[in-house]
Amino acid sequence: MQEEELQKKLNRRERYKARLKPYDYFVKEFDTIDFESLGEGDRYYLQDFGIFNTNFLEDEFTIRIRSVGGRISTKQFHLLSDIVNKYDLSLITTARSGFQLHDIQAEDIHEIWKQLNDNGLITWQSFGDNIRSIVTDVYDGVNKYAHIEVYPLIQQMQEYIIKNPKYVGMLPRRVSIGISGNAANVNSFFANDIYFALAKKDEVYGFNVYMGGKNTEIAQDANIFLLYEDVFNFFKAFVETFYTHGSRYSRSKTRLFYMIEALGMQKLKELIEDVYGKKFNTSGELQQLHVEFNEFEELANNTFAFCYQTDFARLSATEIRQISDYADKHNAQIRLGIDQNIYIIGVNEKVAPFASPALSSTIVSCAGNLCPYAVWSIKDESAKYLPLEKIYKHRIKVGFSGCAKGCGRHRHTDIGLIGLKTNNFGDTDGGARIFIGAEHDNGKSVARELFSMVPFVHLKETITLIVTLFEKSMYKNFQLYAHHILHKYSKDFLSLWHLYNLKNKTSLTLPKQDNSLTCKEEKELLFKSFTNFELIDDDFKKSMSALAKELWTVAGKDPHYKPPIKRLNVR
Repeated sequence: MQEEELQKKLNRRERYKARLKPYDYFVKEFDTIDFESLGEGDRYYLQDFGIFNTNFLEDEFTIRIRSVGGRISTKQFHLLSDIVNKYDLSLITTARSGFQLHDIQAEDIHEIWKQLNDNGLITWQSFGDNIRSIVTDVYDGVNKYAHIEVYPLIQQMQEYIIKNPKYVGMLPRRVSIGISGNAANVNSFFANDIYFALAKKDEVYGFNVYMGGKNTEIAQDANIFLLYEDVFNFFKAFVETFYTHGSRYSRSKTRLFYMIEALGMQKLKELIEDVYGKKFNTSGELQQLHVEFNEFEELANNTFAFCYQTDFARLSATEIRQISDYADKHNAQIRLGIDQNIYIIGVNEKVAPFASPALSSTIVSCAGNLCPYAVWSIKDESAKYLPLEKIYKHRIKVGFSGCAKGCGRHRHTDIGLIGLKTNNFGDTDGGARIFIGAEHDNGKSVARELFSMVPFVHLKETITLIVTLFEKSMYKNFQLYAHHILHKYSKDFLSLWHLYNLKNKTSLTLPKQDNSLTCKEEKELLFKSFTNFELIDDDFKKSMSALAKELWTVAGKDPHYKPPIKRLNVR
């Protein structure tokens, strides 16, 4: 009876798994599926093999392709170009060093899926409750910061899980894994459920283990140091532990983060250690440098890597062909970064073979309007809403997410944006929540919310102000600015500071503080700095809300608009 009660509490997807394992579904059903007539269970199962579809957009499909450490052959790249051309598809690079093919018609799914997988473009476990694409730095093994090449480890880990009947689609929730043997990385990996970060102990390089990251959380230090030869055994022990002990009830609480929250890090380590078979070593010294990477980077063998900046992750068939032909000609490698750009590794000349279509090298964006959940068309509107030249000049990391799912990693960037719909400011097309100030290189903090909502029409002005205040601070990079300036103030204070600068058309910089200010000190600084500063009921939040409405409401069209209330100057 107790077993029956537990079965009833399983979330819906787990109940499907209990009836039929995804691998068995594939063996029995895949070749005969009618993609024009799918049920809810079909949609769940198909995700485990890289096929995504929704019941409210049932005629269009997405196929996601995973990579091994971001590497792809020129032959495979050519094939992608042919498929995009033949079936008139949209293709984007993903934030996990893979590809997504969009706008696929039901009658073409089988043929395209088989073409991809038969040619090593693996789609298995790229969606669903699986180990997703295991990512690394795009310069793995080739630049001066590379101490351990991790590509062979990624190959080993992927081979272990990719078609293992026990694990295909059978984990409690997805698991994202990052590993880097580089002391400086193009992008941070602390958003992963597990991050194997380069570390040093007793003069030997290995990896510190961080666990529990996600799009809104930093992975936590597990106080574990692994040598290269230990990583694969740890990986196997973790997968088995999560499979056995992870929660399978509420879908909102099934990520590794919540397992750590429920059990505690120490208990989780003990469970993994039981499977691993020996005691863990305590962590070593983390090896993390902040480096600004350029369009061309000199490699350890005196050749160069060229970063082709995609059109905010979009690639046309022509671009794919152009890149693969150039790589073939120069006997170079093609790699995909988690920054959604394409890297040509091993060219002999420091001359751009072709112009990039956008200044996007530090901007990560979700699929935008190619995804049914996104609120806005990020890829079409980035140039409209972002001061791209300033962002590129200062290598400011920006993350765009079209909805609350957070696929643009907006909390792990210098400036993060998440698309929203609202009528709080009248008849607007929607807007974005803004986050700033993650210390993402070393995993110290995620970005804090600056504004809960900025209408699209005011977005570029607002982001330009954020960048201008950073410029005037004279710090070398935005993370230093966040550490020494932004983090000394409360987020409500920062919101008011930026709002009054917008109201007054000024760019008054934030004073440097030795220590964080008290609420009273913040009020005094606001009154001192802005002669027109006013407080409502001695409350920062009420004051922020009123000033945002005053600045951003579309006059006469706001159903909630009320005349400005009287402000009390309370010092």
